[in-house]
Amino acid sequence: MKVAIGADHGGFEVKQKLVDYLKAKDFEVVDEGTVSSESVDYPDFAAKVCEDVLHGRADCGVLICGTGIGISIAANRYKGIRAALLYSLETAALARQHNNANVAVFGGRTMGLEEIKERLDVFLNTDFEGGRHLRRIEKIDMCGRCD
Repeated sequence: MKVAIGADHGGFEVKQKLVDYLKAKDFEVVDEGTVSSESVDYPDFAAKVCEDVLHGRADCGVLICGTGIGISIAANRYKGIRAALLYSLETAALARQHNNANVAVFGGRTMGLEEIKERLDVFLNTDFEGGRHLRRIEKIDMCGRCD
């Protein structure tokens, strides 16, 4: 599985550790930056990861900013992206099972590395249940359409 990962300065240190963690688990990783803890804008990194997922250059994405909130808002502006802020093991599973989330989001300043790893493992190893949940995903894709 190929995972695209990106972060702003608030998630840089966590991103670096997750890149190593994912590679050690034999995931192919597309590191979209940032490359330091110098201040940058999270929408730029959300865009890179979302484009990778939407264009098939990655199977899923991981995004990290200080709280996870801003970068998840930016990511969810892309039609076809379902970014979920994973604040527990239960939400990590349900994001995949019920929402078919394709981007996992974390707060680099609000979550510990070990809990992030645990949630990411659950996210990556949980399948979408389909069924009634698919109907809801299709409705989400119709939200805000202007055409």
